[in-house]
Amino acid sequence: MSEGEPSICRVGVKIPPFWPDKPTLWFAQLEGQFALANVTTDATKFYHVISVLEPKYAADVEDIITKPLSTEKYEKLKSELISRLSSTRAERWKQLIFKEELGDRNPSQFLRHIRSLAGPECPDEFLRNLWTTRLPSLLQSIIAMQDNLSLDAVAQMADKVHEVTPNIPTSHVAATSTSQPPLS
Repeated sequence: MSEGEPSICRVGVKIPPFWPDKPTLWFAQLEGQFALANVTTDATKFYHVISVLEPKYAADVEDIITKPLSTEKYEKLKSELISRLSSTRAERWKQLIFKEELGDRNPSQFLRHIRSLAGPECPDEFLRNLWTTRLPSLLQSIIAMQDNLSLDAVAQMADKVHEVTPNIPTSHVAATSTSQPPLS
């Protein structure tokens, strides 16, 4: 190549590991990589995706992989992976109501997590009540006095309190002994 000739530089696609729990987020990351690498061809996108799918997830879309459409094969694969692997609304609500706890997250991380499970249609009042009941009692009592603040503002405040308080468990179990003196 002589001086002055344009050169073609190619950026490789760095595909993140597939996230079966959050396929929509994974596709958003993947499409960012496609944009960086200037990948616009439907077939190239399709083959990149099928090349990184673990066998159990490829099996979920085997019909699309083995008999791809002639056009829009990437969009079809994307929409089917998302719909077949994503939790249903009922499953997300069940997880939200029965299983979710604060764990090792801070209060605002926990709020964002339960918001993602609940979906955009869930009212903040419901989320506030659910979120509050899953926090340590000290935080619950502080939050109870913050009706005038938005939920996000309360979460930020809860983060600050959470930072300065020792790890207080969300529930306490008391044990009692009922031993009796020996009979003589």
